[in-house]
Amino acid sequence: MNIVLWIIQILLALLFLFAGGSKLIVSAEVMQKMAPPNTIALPILFVRFIGVVEVLGALGLVLPGLFKIRRWLTPLAATGLLIIMIGAGVLTTLGPGVSQAFVPVVAGVLCAAVAYGRRDWR
Repeated sequence: MNIVLWIIQILLALLFLFAGGSKLIVSAEVMQKMAPPNTIALPILFVRFIGVVEVLGALGLVLPGLFKIRRWLTPLAATGLLIIMIGAGVLTTLGPGVSQAFVPVVAGVLCAAVAYGRRDWR
């Protein structure tokens, strides 16, 4: 089970590093052009904040366990990312539609699995 959790953590970390990093690097104009139609517009500062949280959460999924320092941060990072994915799923469902909410829902379920699986890391 430990190996499965590590694989999930690494995959989630890569996903959130890419997603959060792109929110921080890409300009506001390019983000608006990339957004699918019927998307609920969010303030750019909020999008940048979510990007920072996603990058920090990605680091929190892997680094504490890798260096065996403050490993209790990993389930907290997974829980924080789960909360973000719940919000992303709701906004996606309200905007483009239910079919587009697949990625946030799957990522949220995997974050919940990591939070539960690593709950005993102290």
